Amino acid sequence: AGVTSITSNRSACAALKDSGEVVTWGETRHGGDSSAVADRLAAGVTSITSNRSACAALKDSGEVVTWGETRHGGDSSAVA
Repeated sequence: AGVTSITSNRSACAALKDSGEVVTWGETRHGGDSSAVADRLAAGVTSITSNRSACAALKDSGEVVTWGETRHGGDSSAVA
């Protein structure tokens, strides 16, 4: 309950809850495991999107959080 939007890619999903939290599931390497960035997805997320093998969340602060397969955008540390 409380889900406002969902996104999916080839084998993972992410749901944005009305609390601003993101919940993920599916194949780990394609974004189904967001534990590496879970603290940044716990609140304040306003939108989510995904591509072939990675996911991204936009926070109310303007921060972008990414996870999933690095070569498909899952690591945005170089531009963050």
